[in-house]
Amino acid sequence: MNQPIRVLIVDDSAVVRGLLSKTMESDPELVVAGSVMNGERALAWLSGNAADVVLLDVEMPVMDGLTTLNHLQQKHPHIKTIMVSSLTESGGNATVKALSMGAAGCVAKPRTNGIADSIELLCRELLPLIKAVGQRVNKGSDSKISSGNPGWNSKPSHLNSRSASTPEVVVIGSSTGGPKALQDVLTALPVDFPIPILIVQHMPATFTPILAKHLTRDTQRPCMEAVNGTVIEPNHTYIAPGDFHLEVANQNHDGPVLRLNQNPPEHFCRPSVNPLFRTVADTFGDRVLAVMLTGMGHDGVEGTREIVMQGGHVIA
Repeated sequence: MNQPIRVLIVDDSAVVRGLLSKTMESDPELVVAGSVMNGERALAWLSGNAADVVLLDVEMPVMDGLTTLNHLQQKHPHIKTIMVSSLTESGGNATVKALSMGAAGCVAKPRTNGIADSIELLCRELLPLIKAVGQRVNKGSDSKISSGNPGWNSKPSHLNSRSASTPEVVVIGSSTGGPKALQDVLTALPVDFPIPILIVQHMPATFTPILAKHLTRDTQRPCMEAVNGTVIEPNHTYIAPGDFHLEVANQNHDGPVLRLNQNPPEHFCRPSVNPLFRTVADTFGDRVLAVMLTGMGHDGVEGTREIVMQGGHVIA
């Protein structure tokens, strides 16, 4: 039996810390190893104690989340950090920056009338994320494509050698730890990279437009949230909006278009990688290059299989 995942809670609200602790202590797979009110105290606590995962509030007095994350990565690189952010523009921007710095994941604090209800909603998303991130710590594994190696020159783990077609679309599936890997992969491409890129990133809806804005700035190429009915254009990057599946359909004389829907989650994910991968396989056939980045679990397995069956290429 695996050891429980040790969690350090860092939040300036004593009430939030107490409610999070109470919820986690009822889960046998988790143990609250510590609970502190700011980043400075978190670093002091970690100097004499151990944790697998740190829940880090973005906006705190004394030492904020971004500053704390920077120290954590330097002093405790093995610890995975999950950012907990308020639903504000400043909180969202800071969270996406934290993800690009290497935070393993993020959750947004829901807006409800009562703090207890808010924490209950938060934990529905947070607890599975802690377990996914913490299990990778215990197994000693990390990103499939490391942050220093975008993997474009890597040998694909699945390659249908019957196809010599040049890709007409690149599709990317990404989950925990993904924004950092996405940044590394996309900035490694030339500014005039002509092939459209479609991305499914497991991320709350609050953060996907901010991620698109950051990627536009970093890559100097147009990057945007996908909009239903948009014709796919060369040199553009499209990100599935949070809570919507992204698909591709060949229903326009100008070329394939993007389709969004809220069909049931697949592998507990919406957006899921599978709908995108399945529909690009149907639409583009063997002219697809698919890239599976970090922490995907089972999401994307079926879609990857469809791409390979159609003769496309997959890097995973």
